[in-house]
Amino acid sequence: QVQLVESGGGVVQAGGSLRLSCAASGRTFSSYAMGWFRRVPGKEREFVAAISRSGGTILSDSVKGRFTISRDNPKNTVYLQMNSLKPEDTAVYYCAADLGAIPRSSWSSYDHWGQGTQVTVSS
Repeated sequence: QVQLVESGGGVVQAGGSLRLSCAASGRTFSSYAMGWFRRVPGKEREFVAAISRSGGTILSDSVKGRFTISRDNPKNTVYLQMNSLKPEDTAVYYCAADLGAIPRSSWSSYDHWGQGTQVTVSS
């Protein structure tokens, strides 16, 4: 079992940056692939980025070149660095943990979820 707590959300102007963090409890963090998803009210949960146990990453086309996902296993933390933010990036961002070995973009692959952190990008 792993518990996830996101932080780092807030309000930023278009073109700005934010770094989200997701702290995981437990001693098995390195056993999980980790992902970030986002959700806008009334829309489906959207994949953003994922990272494997060993650091391989995948990103959605909508954030490639702007967002970076990374992890620090000794700190039990995964990060989402978001640069060149756009108003359409406004959403609640969730981190998730997957016992699979590879990063996956399907939300149904993930076993554990955080409570989410709000990101608002003003134009």
